[in-house]
Amino acid sequence: MIKRIISALFVTALAAAFLTAAPGHKGKAFLKALQQRDSVLIADQLAYGVHLEAVPEGTAFELPDFEKGVTEGVEAVKPWNLDTLKSKNGILDVEASFVLTSFEEGEYELPDLKIVRSLPGAEPDTLIFEGESLKVTTMPVDTSTFVLHDLRGQIRYPLTFKEILPYLLIILGIAALVLAIIFAVRAIRRKKGYIITPADPPHIVALRKLDKLRGEKFWAPEKQKAFYSGITDALREYMAARYDIGAMEMTTAEIFKALKGTEFPVEFNDELKELFETSDFVKFAKMTVEDTYNAKALPMAVKFVTSTYQAEVENDKSPSE
Repeated sequence: MIKRIISALFVTALAAAFLTAAPGHKGKAFLKALQQRDSVLIADQLAYGVHLEAVPEGTAFELPDFEKGVTEGVEAVKPWNLDTLKSKNGILDVEASFVLTSFEEGEYELPDLKIVRSLPGAEPDTLIFEGESLKVTTMPVDTSTFVLHDLRGQIRYPLTFKEILPYLLIILGIAALVLAIIFAVRAIRRKKGYIITPADPPHIVALRKLDKLRGEKFWAPEKQKAFYSGITDALREYMAARYDIGAMEMTTAEIFKALKGTEFPVEFNDELKELFETSDFVKFAKMTVEDTYNAKALPMAVKFVTSTYQAEVENDKSPSE
């Protein structure tokens, strides 16, 4: 019991002494390098702060702000940090410090550290800690042996086979895939009996299509649309190839207008124009054509194809033949 009373009286005495310290109390700040060297070099970082002993719990401190710089040539790189060094019976030993550095050689007088402390029920007072001196040096250069060299270019190492191998494998794989596709297509064509033959001349194609329309079964009223469409489509395709016009996309009037500037024989103009117009009426107006006209429609188209082809052959022959 006696020991507890003595301990309580000791704590109370320390707290009272700390609270009644006179405003403007002075101490000494500390400055310690964070690098283990015998001198401070440019960009070295140092801890700058104070030790506060016998601090009662609940004491508040207002620390100076150095975010805009400590002094000319010296900058703060880390903010204030409070570290409790020792604690006993509500009495603390505290270290308050921040990290600074300098990027210029020279001697600097660091500012005094003014810390405002406050305890509940007591007036705030200011603790002043005398600033330290900081000397920053650079690494000395031995000018007697120093030789200035040009900047070297980037080192280029030769490619190895191991580095090229993945790209070679990719290229070979693509080539093998293309060849496999080609052989597969050829095999399928041979299996199905596909034979690649040159395209037939336009007149052969037209006559083959017209020949499929022979027979009176196409004259029936319900089949006249297919009959006349087949005739005119075969003639359109032949005219497009023979006279180099866009007959497949043209109307009847546009076709015969375009034929006027070609070698189209005029003796077929009226008959073919009537055939095309009749076909238009059958396809679009659902007109039914008489059997007499149906009988001469197909022969008229065949005569036009054979006559114009024969004329072309005769024109291509030389006089000596």
